[in-house]
Amino acid sequence: MRRARRLLLGFAAEVRRRRRLSSLLAVVTALAVADVTLPPPIERAKVVSAIVTDRSGYWLHAFTTNEGRWRFSANLDAIDPLFVEELIAIEDKRFWSHWGVDPLAVARAAASALRSGEVTSGASTISMQTARLLEPRPRNLGSKLIEMLRAVQLERRLTKREILELYLTLAPYGGNLEGVRSASLIYFGKEPAQLTPAERATLIALPQAPETRRPDRHPEAAKAARAAVLARLVEAGLMDTQIAAEGNEAPAVGARKEFPRIAYHAARRLAAQAESGESVVPSTIDIAAQIEAERLVADHASKFSDGATAAAIVINNKTMEVVASVGSSSLAAKGGWIDLTGAVRSPGSLLKPFIYALAFEDGVLGPDTVIDDMPRGFGGYRPENFDRTFRGEVRVRDALQHSLNVPAVAALEKVGVDRFSAALKAVGAKIFRRKSAEDEGSLALALGGAGVTMRDVAALYAGLANRGTIRPINFVRGADVELTESQLVSPETADRINAILRGAPSLAGRAPAALSASAPLVAYKTGTSYGYRDAWAAGHASGLTVVVWTGRADGAPRPGETGRKSAAPLLFALMDALTDGAAQRFEEAETSPETFTHVRLDQRAEETPPSILFPVPGSEVFPGAFGGDGLVLAATGGAGGYAWYIDGAPVGDDAGDGRPVWRPAAAGFYDIAVVDRKGRSAAAKVRVAAIE
Repeated sequence: MRRARRLLLGFAAEVRRRRRLSSLLAVVTALAVADVTLPPPIERAKVVSAIVTDRSGYWLHAFTTNEGRWRFSANLDAIDPLFVEELIAIEDKRFWSHWGVDPLAVARAAASALRSGEVTSGASTISMQTARLLEPRPRNLGSKLIEMLRAVQLERRLTKREILELYLTLAPYGGNLEGVRSASLIYFGKEPAQLTPAERATLIALPQAPETRRPDRHPEAAKAARAAVLARLVEAGLMDTQIAAEGNEAPAVGARKEFPRIAYHAARRLAAQAESGESVVPSTIDIAAQIEAERLVADHASKFSDGATAAAIVINNKTMEVVASVGSSSLAAKGGWIDLTGAVRSPGSLLKPFIYALAFEDGVLGPDTVIDDMPRGFGGYRPENFDRTFRGEVRVRDALQHSLNVPAVAALEKVGVDRFSAALKAVGAKIFRRKSAEDEGSLALALGGAGVTMRDVAALYAGLANRGTIRPINFVRGADVELTESQLVSPETADRINAILRGAPSLAGRAPAALSASAPLVAYKTGTSYGYRDAWAAGHASGLTVVVWTGRADGAPRPGETGRKSAAPLLFALMDALTDGAAQRFEEAETSPETFTHVRLDQRAEETPPSILFPVPGSEVFPGAFGGDGLVLAATGGAGGYAWYIDGAPVGDDAGDGRPVWRPAAAGFYDIAVVDRKGRSAAAKVRVAAIE
């Protein structure tokens, strides 16, 4: 019996042991599965503020995260090693040796709590604090246990240096500041590699009580916390008593520092395109040129009294890098947050040089070919010159230099609208116009009856400077992009167009460049869109291409404000400021053997469907207050007698003067259609911008 009982007891003990082992194995297995299936959310630390720099590394603009926080990635190599050593001494002195949880610290904290009946000291390691920053939870025992498990997970996945960098990226420093770099820059105006002993102590003390110790709001509390840290560092033998005393005498921080705010529009776009976790976005912009361009654009726009703004873009012709980009004259201007360098606007006459260039390539025209500037119709389209006069027989160079409309439309008719649009598209310049199976290209394209962006115009004019070779413009320094190039026209044709544009009439009050030893010799063209809505000037000289636009962001007319009057002075001001002042001289391009041939381009064209002039198809419009003055719709061509429709609903003449006025009720996309008296139509889709 005794033996049987012993056998039974032994069997029961073995069963219990195996059950415990099985339970232990189940727990271990569950933990292993959880470790794999529920990893710590390290990705959160990759959501950082973007810093856009200029070509030499100077800050242009920084942007908060989507949560509105300043958070920059920490790099131990860019942080003072003394700061790291002192931080570890204060927060987690066995950081380099424990595996995420410090058993000695846990035992000490538990014993202290038992003696006093309450928690008097913490046991959180830097790894545990990092886990809490990744997943904020209520401060209780359950959360502490989860933090311990998460800390072990972090230690399994990351090196000690990587955990430190995570902590120094996410640690709170008051308000919307996270991470040591944002705190160092905003509180002290310097990088964390340049901190004084007092500043290091302040940043070590802050994360434990970031709101109550904020040096900009609670300077006395910040100084007291700093003094406590300095004393502990002296006690640990990491700081000399005299240095600590001097640190205690240092003044508290005043107001928070402001980050630079330069090239807002370009920087915002680059920041939005940056890869996740990429703190620094190096741009091609030159900070000195950008500051000067912003000043000149703002000064120029300050002369406008009708709510108009201005924008400009400057390109290095050799590299196709953007040297300066000014999206509007001011964020405070009407529609000032819109980056007008990327907005679709009517180019007016800016595309005429490229129409003539293709006509030169086809052998239809040459610079000295005589062409008729006489009243004529192209189907239902009857263009007039800007001054409503005609000059009879003129040379092509004079027609282009004086921007005569009838010869340009006649040249486009010979080149072909579709071929012209396709040629520009093939080199990367998009023309926004109506596209449908029954679409017949409108000759109004010669005078701005389509939409383009300033960036595409800049690429085209830089292509003229590069003797007909078109390459895309580039905003990102060192970008690993394939810069394709296409030959729009031959180098000889580009030379002839440039020679014509350099001979354009000088602006009023400006001496011809040929008579100056320092003024840049600019090959330029101006443009004015229908109804004086867009005024342009574009040109190149001394290795730079500059494009200027002026107008109202809402597309409202500006009577009398032409490209020559409103935009060209800013173009020349930018050229004068940004070039080296040495005038370049060029040999006159040789003309073709067909010089002075008289070409008649008055063959009658078939009547074409109507074409929408405003709003430009594919563009974004800013109507001001919804339901206010509205937008005046405009079309050309066709048989006249236009009827307008917005999303299928007719637009009436509530202005009482025969003009159709559209008052958008809200922001969003709209389909616009116009129908002439013969039932032929044109359509466009536009976006109405929201009011900010």
